[in-house]
Amino acid sequence: MWLRREVSEVAQAKVIRMEGRRVSPGRGPVAVPRCRALRADGSRCRRSADQSGLCPTHREELAAAVVSPEEVPGWQRHLREATTFLRRRLIGDYQVDEFGFDPELAVNLLAPLLRPFYRSYWRIASVGLAEHVPSEGRALLVCNHAGTLPFDAAMVRLGVFDDHPAHRHLRMLTADLAFGLPFIGPLARKSGATLACPEDATRLLEAGELVAVWPEGFKGIGKPFSERYRLQRFGRGGFVHVAVETGSPIIPVAVVGSEEIYPLVFNWKTAARLLGFPYFPITPTFPLLGPFGVIPLPSKWVIEYGEPIETAGLGAEAASDPMLLFDLTDRVRDAIQQTLYKNLVARRHVFF
Repeated sequence: MWLRREVSEVAQAKVIRMEGRRVSPGRGPVAVPRCRALRADGSRCRRSADQSGLCPTHREELAAAVVSPEEVPGWQRHLREATTFLRRRLIGDYQVDEFGFDPELAVNLLAPLLRPFYRSYWRIASVGLAEHVPSEGRALLVCNHAGTLPFDAAMVRLGVFDDHPAHRHLRMLTADLAFGLPFIGPLARKSGATLACPEDATRLLEAGELVAVWPEGFKGIGKPFSERYRLQRFGRGGFVHVAVETGSPIIPVAVVGSEEIYPLVFNWKTAARLLGFPYFPITPTFPLLGPFGVIPLPSKWVIEYGEPIETAGLGAEAASDPMLLFDLTDRVRDAIQQTLYKNLVARRHVFF
């Protein structure tokens, strides 16, 4: 009697699976989840499934069939990124800093528009970028300026972001005239530009940013083609004062190729005065060819980033020494001019 009772208890304790149902002592029948996948013949798989609703075999097949993001066709990936970008812009889900810089707009809209010029049209080669431009911390880039329109500034900024291993944003010090132009002014702000004044430059450098300045200003960008690659006067050396005061290294940057995109043969001063511009360019194609004259020529560019000139060891009090500032200004100017001459001699052809 006792043996029969013990065998009965053991039998009741077992879980018996049959036809998709499970029987447990005292709980009644419980449904066993089955795989939701279909076999090749169209019948449903009868294997037990886990929480994903699939059996181990079909789960492995599904994992093997999943396409990784790298394998997604480019146009689909770009379309998805563009849709996400537009949605974020429409709902206001983006950030702008105190200077008006909009990094999301600069990376997703402005950079793709300029990248074909950088990569394919002007075929720009960046030299010394990774070696001399720091991956973090402050630095002041001082560049030559030329080309009738400031494409060189846009290309230097894009080159630092695209070609530097740290993909850093370059904050450009720009003349106030640019911010007064419709459409151009707001776009310049959003791309990272700010007023070329010591206050803004100091705040950016103290925040650890990369800052770029073009000391020649309109004198450089609007000079005639006969004076190409001859640096103009560097103003009063205000950029050196800011660099010494903040202890920022100065990096000379020489751009070869921008002088040939719009060869300025004549400055129509009367038209410039009437329009309020610092110069009005007459080139071999503009205004002779009308709107087509605005298309720049496809010259070959080289942008070389020179060895940094350290100022941290001078101390902040050195910023009040005019002779030291003049000497540093000449040193930076000479470094850029010598690099321009070197790359001009090495250049095989203007367009190749």
